[in-house]
Amino acid sequence: MEIPSPSSSSSSSNCVYKECLRNHAASLGSYATDGCGEFTIDDGGGSLQCAACGCHRNFHRKVTCPAVETMTGELMEYSVGAERSNNNNNSNNNKKRFRTKFSAEQKEKMLGFAEKLGWKLQRKEVDDEIERFCRSVGVSRQVFKVWMHNHKNSNSSANASSLTDQ
Repeated sequence: MEIPSPSSSSSSSNCVYKECLRNHAASLGSYATDGCGEFTIDDGGGSLQCAACGCHRNFHRKVTCPAVETMTGELMEYSVGAERSNNNNNSNNNKKRFRTKFSAEQKEKMLGFAEKLGWKLQRKEVDDEIERFCRSVGVSRQVFKVWMHNHKNSNSSANASSLTDQ
């Protein structure tokens, strides 16, 4: 299998390996790179070792160049600004996780019910009661379970301190 050169502009390989990021002083607890500016293939063409620094190709920063089809149907790569456009594409592909918002009434009800359960959902005999409660509050069982996990320490410690104050 032939490895394409980093400067080739074929449609299957539109990436270039830039400077070497290998930390040669990691064993000493420091940081030092060798200064190799770009991955260079030796004359054989089949090696994944850089001819300039001797490191494996994976140590070199990979830049993907977007391929653009021209009017004649040929593929053309844009290497100028490829890193910036690559970062923009990645930020658009990463979907932000939905964060559940609770009303004050829901929080009060969940707090009371969680204290009633002892901050545990492990008892099988209360499964139906938990399902009814979740439907009445308007949250799923999984959302309630996560809310309990996130709030059990802060609320149980507040309750414990109020009991010791009396």
